[in-house]
Order: sequence, then structure tokens, then C-alpha cells
Amino acid sequence: MQNFDVVVIGGGPGGYVAAIRAAQLGFSTACIDGYRRKDKYSLGGTCLNVGCIPSKALLQSSENYAELTHSFADHGISCDNPKIDVKKMIARKEDIVNKNSNGISFLFKKNKITELHGWASFSANKDGKWVISIDDQGKKEEISATHVIVATGSNSRHLPQIATDNVNILDNEGALDLTETPKELCVIGAGVIGLEMGSVWARLGAKVTVLEASDKFLGAADEQVAKELHKNLVKQGLEIKTGVKIGEIKNAKKKVTVNYELGGEKLKLECDKLLVSIGRIPNTNGLNPEAVGLKLDERGFIVVDADCRTNLPNVWAIGDVVRGPMLAHKASDEGIIVAERIAGQHPHLDFNTIPWVIYTNPEIAWVGKTEQQLTAEGIKFKKGVASFMANGRALGLGHNVGFVKMLACEETDRILGVHMVGPFVSELISEAVVAMEFMASSEDLARIIHAHPSLSEVTHEAALACDKRQLHG
Repeated sequence: MQNFDVVVIGGGPGGYVAAIRAAQLGFSTACIDGYRRKDKYSLGGTCLNVGCIPSKALLQSSENYAELTHSFADHGISCDNPKIDVKKMIARKEDIVNKNSNGISFLFKKNKITELHGWASFSANKDGKWVISIDDQGKKEEISATHVIVATGSNSRHLPQIATDNVNILDNEGALDLTETPKELCVIGAGVIGLEMGSVWARLGAKVTVLEASDKFLGAADEQVAKELHKNLVKQGLEIKTGVKIGEIKNAKKKVTVNYELGGEKLKLECDKLLVSIGRIPNTNGLNPEAVGLKLDERGFIVVDADCRTNLPNVWAIGDVVRGPMLAHKASDEGIIVAERIAGQHPHLDFNTIPWVIYTNPEIAWVGKTEQQLTAEGIKFKKGVASFMANGRALGLGHNVGFVKMLACEETDRILGVHMVGPFVSELISEAVVAMEFMASSEDLARIIHAHPSLSEVTHEAALACDKRQLHG
């Protein structure tokens, strides 16, 4: 039986990063992953294979098509009868996924990490070592480890009244693999997946209706930001209904019928495809936690402390399978932190400075507290808001909707939250994250020189606006 210092279960953005960091710190390391894509093992987890990476590829393709058909004329660029080859678009997406997955294998070899494939489960604890069973399509083996890091991620949450077949009833995986644009797409759930994938297919010509159970649109985001995004998505043709109660769903060969209730009125919607994006649940399938007494909470998450330790000695858990936001970058950071804690180091993770992004058009991004949270908590704050409307770089890009909002403590001026909606705010948010990590004030950002012309000038203006000295608005 092979023995390792560290065994990581799961090769997603939490698991493979944890394995690399553990190997860098001198531990003999193995990573076990069971995900198969197109009948082949593929490292990278949900994020790389059927989540973050492929969705961004399709978003970019659909945005290029939308620019060509709607916006390029303003630049003096014209094209007769533009067409979209959806199959080629999907093939490009697959190529990007394959390159990234193969890149992880390369990094494993570079860092002398043992790459194992199959479904891993806890077997026993013998002589202070954890025995892990691996089932590779019927071929079984066992390995042992001093430390185990569980990074098994999450699965799509499905509706109880209808089975997901990824033909007519889709989850994120099915929505990424459509080979033609549906005429009508219904999306249940106005979260990240629903809005991003709804945007993709709307740009390519689908009539998209989004049904959301909550009365609020994007309740986790700042209300002002959510309102601006909602306005722009509606302009782009998405129909968004909130406060919806989903009833019976019928899946016929060519049509899906969704019965729902809105404001006491019973309604019906027929569509070609139905995307179910109602959140995700922790994945402990086949892990066999009961064999070793690994503790789960009532929602199925592995119970960990602030340092990602489980109730078992030398067993750790990170990412979507534990508490906290289900974000790839949160999982990666936890993976690094756990590897360093195993090595006796003392890193930290501040949940309040984890950035959030939704890659719609316009994008939205935020870090820290929303205006509504600060008000509810009785924290006195000042705010500065600056628009992209007159920003020279945004005007040149042809994307000048949106704004940056900065919230700072009224007494100390320390930045408490930054909220953005507009072009490339997924990149701009990092300045706010760095500022908050270093406990910066709005005055600090206001005193920093920002390049001109650049989108980041809007962040600078928002910082100035916190003290009512905005220069360009």
C-alpha cells in the first residue's frame, strides 16, 4: 500500500491547489479525482469542466456576436448576414476546458504529485494513518495518508418534481452543451448560473424567461447594484419574474411546460429547454464518512472549525463541501491555507474580503458589506458613488453603463464595502480587496494616482465622493 504525507480527495480549484501547495512545502502528496468528461477523466472539478471556465468562454463568444450584430455599426464596422455557428462555439469551449485540465496534470508532474483517478472513500484508521479506498471503474486499490484534505465540491440542486435529463431539463452542465440555440429558454433561479447562461442564449436569439422564487432580485448583492443590473438585463430582452412559486413541470419530447404561481395568479409557460439553477449542495457522495465518524451537519456539509479542521485528527475539508460561500477562489485559498497549517504555519482567511462576481453584461462585483447590511447593523457610514457614464475609457469601449459605490466608516473612514456594476468590474474589484485587506481608508484610495484614461478612475472618483470632493461628477 502506497503511503503519503497528504492525500487530497478532489481535483477542483480547492483540491488541486491544495495538492500543489502541499508538495511545494515538501510533503509527499497524492490527489484523487473521479470526475469524467466525455468518457475521460478530467481534472479541475465543476469550475473548470462545467462551471466557471466554460461559461466564461461561452459568455465571450455570445458577447462577440452581440457586438457584431448590434454595436459594431457605431464603430463604422459593418457585416452582411452575420451568423453564429453554435457547434463551433461549443467546440472552442471544449478546447479551452481540455487545455486547462491538461495544464493541471502538467503542474502535478512538475510538483511530483501522484495523480490518481476514481472515486475515493474513507476505509479506516490504522496505526494513525487514514486508509483511503479508490474505485476506478471497478478497479480497486487502497492508499494511506497521514493527512487527508477533503475537497469534493458540490452538485447542482435539482427540483423534486422533475428529473434533470440534460436534454430538455438542464442543469449547468446541460446548459453549457447545447448544440443549437433554443427558441424559448426558461430559467428557474436568478442566481449566478441562471443569469450568466440565460444571458448567453438570449444574445444568440433565444427568448429567455427567468423565474425566481425570492421577492428580491439578487438579494445577496447591494440593492442599488441589483437594480441597475436588472434594468440592463431587461433591456437586453430577458424577462425576469420574482416571487414565483413553481408548480408542476411536464417534460414532453419537444416542449417543457412549467406551471407556476405569481401574485396569486396561476400561469403556464412553454419552452424548448428548461434550465434549473436553484443552487448547489455539498458533495459527499461515496465518501463513506460514517465509516470513520466524519461529522456532517444537518444540510450535508462537512463540519469544520475556523481552520478547516474536521472532528477527526489530521482530516481537513475545504471549498464547497464546507461552510462559507461556494466560490472557486475561496476554495483555492482554503486549500493553500490548510497545506500551510499542516506545515505549522499560521495563515488566515478573512471571509469579509472575499470578492463576488457575476459575469453578466454589465458585470457586477462586490466585496465587504452592502449598504443594507450596514444600515441593519446600525453602523454609521458614508458613501461615494461614481458613474461610468462619462468615463473616457468606458465610452471608447462602448460600455459606459453602471457605477462604483464605496462605503466607508463615518468615524474612521475605513472602507467597509465596495460594489460595482459596469465593464470589467471583475478585474477592478481586486483594488478594493487589496485596500480592505490592508484596512485602507477611502482617503487612501483617493490619494492614489490612477492611470488616465482607465476604468479604474471610476473607483478613484467613488473614493473622492466619500468626502464629497468628486472631480468629474
